[in-house]
Amino acid sequence: MRTAYFDCFSGISGDMVLGALVDAGANLAQIETHLRRLPVPAWKIFAEKVRRGGLVATRVLVETSEQHHHRSLSTILNMIQQAGLPSRVVERASNIFTRLGEVEARMHGVSIEKVYFHEVGAVDAIVDIVGASIAFGLLEIEDSFCSRLNVGSGVVVAQHGTLPVPAPATAELLRGAPTYSSGVLRELVTPTGAAIVSTLASGFGPQPPMRVDAIGYGAGATELAEQANVLRILIGESVSRETANLEEGAIAVLEANIDDMNPQLYGYFAERALEAGALDVFSTPVQMKKNRPGQLVTVLCDPAKSQVLTGLIFRETTTIGVRHSLAGRQTLQRESVPVETPLGSVSVKVSRLNGKILNAVPEYEECRKFAMEHSVPLKEVIGQVMFEFQKNHGVLK
Repeated sequence: MRTAYFDCFSGISGDMVLGALVDAGANLAQIETHLRRLPVPAWKIFAEKVRRGGLVATRVLVETSEQHHHRSLSTILNMIQQAGLPSRVVERASNIFTRLGEVEARMHGVSIEKVYFHEVGAVDAIVDIVGASIAFGLLEIEDSFCSRLNVGSGVVVAQHGTLPVPAPATAELLRGAPTYSSGVLRELVTPTGAAIVSTLASGFGPQPPMRVDAIGYGAGATELAEQANVLRILIGESVSRETANLEEGAIAVLEANIDDMNPQLYGYFAERALEAGALDVFSTPVQMKKNRPGQLVTVLCDPAKSQVLTGLIFRETTTIGVRHSLAGRQTLQRESVPVETPLGSVSVKVSRLNGKILNAVPEYEECRKFAMEHSVPLKEVIGQVMFEFQKNHGVLK
């Protein structure tokens, strides 16, 4: 599958996306030909090579004399749907604007039919979003993923006044996505950029396994002293998990040092954390200040669940602080395989590398259930399950 990876170390905006796609090989003349079908006022589009922090990148600019640019969601969707564009372009662009509309409606407490776009309703924003959707098609990109997003900091002046960075719409669009700020006093992720990536990206985190054959750099509007203000996009063929050998991804690590908690509370907390979506919960004995014995409580989870689980740690333990970090993770390919035994069917957790089975473990609770029901030692049930599994799948390793 043809896959794109957005590397947002300096944020993302609509023009940066379009610039990166053009830099990666999308033909601007072809993009413009499709864009001319849109019933929008006079505009011009052109691209130029610029330097950003020592990197050469493509800057795409849209010039228009339009003054009034308050358009409703329905107006923009009708423009897109009636322009005779390829169906996938219409679908991508419409989904992006609809996502924006849903966020605006929720933030302002109105129905989606009453949503009017200001900055995002301008011709340049429409060209950026529809142009990026066209470029996706020209480059035959079928799927995309995104890195953590550097959102910047400070304030930004918008139609609704002076707003904190990330702007409220941007923050809402990126809800659940991994974000951070490197401290740059500037808006690095715009609502348009957030809408594009949050709509098109299938996931957020490290680059997925892929054979990269095209790389594009899209320039931001300004030069930054702190970093190269560009969006990098990597495009190539995704690599199957079997070919890649290992599954890769980001995992959130939540940690808390505790020396004043009743041990009974830990067991209850661990159960609640697993119910709330934690991938693993464990405790490590530690020696804390004043020579007090304590425990290091660690929770592993998907980054999107880190805030929920942090709240649970505060509510169910006595800690007053939780450390957050992101870690790369590699895991074997896993699946659950049913195995028929004289006692009944039992699930076996199987993990593979390059298609070869490395580990097989019967589900404990199912084995325990059969042991209790048939008054058979648990170790015999497990042994019977493994005998039947190896009879059908061969010896491990």
